[in-house]
Amino acid sequence: MLKKLLLLLCLASLVAWAAPAKARKAKSKKAAPVAEQTVEAPAASAESDDGFMSVSESAAPAKAAADDDEEEENVEASMAGMTAAQRNDYLTRKKFEEEQRLDEYANSERRRDWLKDRLVFEMGLGSRMPVMGETGVGFGIGAEYITRWHVGLFASYGFLPKVKDNEFDYMKLEGGTGYKVGINYYFFPKIPIHLGLSASYGTVYYDHDMEPDENNLRSLISVKGYQFDVLISYLSNEWYYLQFSFGMYYAPDLGKAPENNPSFKKTVDSRTEAVDTYASRVVNKPNGMDKTGIVFGVTIGYALPEFFPDDTEKRRRQREKERSKAAAGTTAWNR
Repeated sequence: MLKKLLLLLCLASLVAWAAPAKARKAKSKKAAPVAEQTVEAPAASAESDDGFMSVSESAAPAKAAADDDEEEENVEASMAGMTAAQRNDYLTRKKFEEEQRLDEYANSERRRDWLKDRLVFEMGLGSRMPVMGETGVGFGIGAEYITRWHVGLFASYGFLPKVKDNEFDYMKLEGGTGYKVGINYYFFPKIPIHLGLSASYGTVYYDHDMEPDENNLRSLISVKGYQFDVLISYLSNEWYYLQFSFGMYYAPDLGKAPENNPSFKKTVDSRTEAVDTYASRVVNKPNGMDKTGIVFGVTIGYALPEFFPDDTEKRRRQREKERSKAAAGTTAWNR
């Protein structure tokens, strides 16, 4: 009898313990759909059939304002207990970090274009400044404007100095001038090194007459034509500019008959003969100057900042000015 009584008490205790657990599980299962509905309610309200702003969209500015307020509170909390010097140092560091973030965006590869609306003043030697020839290269100056479509228009003007003949010390080589105008197209505007193609017209090649005049001066023979180059240029948001060019010229006049070819002249015997005879005027070239040939040159320049900048570029320039003024003021104060 005592055993049956003890077994009944144990069973009653087990039932009493299991009943609250089942009630808790049932209560949690009933609360779960309510929570899901609470989470999904804003998403449903965000959809609008009439095209007006939904509740969640209109709450976005309020959320941003709340975030700003929270950030200001965090800044104030961080500055609590600081001295005036520590506070100034903290604000300066925060401003520097913000400017660094803005500068990283302004110079990011996603938005930058270092070729857009740039004016470059150039000087150099060789085929584009403005000419090279058999006995050397010319020296010239020029200018180029690169549009926002990466098409550049350029012009150059230069001269050939009057120098002593390398082969005959008692002779001199006549100097002269030349020009070139043309159009360029650049690739890869988002990196500092740009590959380009160029087509131009102007003075393309020169040589000197083999026979000197009475003053022992060998006269200049310069020809005009077309030139096509491959360009390798360096240009970023800084001012310095560097360019190497390698190409080929074509001078139509050098392919004409001897009587219309500037590299030929009448011989002395033709003055007494019925038929005119012509001979080459240049050294070691019995057929005259070549109408095609390889040319090259190098150019350096000063590039102005981008014309017509966007708002991001304007703010970046303003930050640079402010930093320059601050640096100048610090230097003056230290003195």
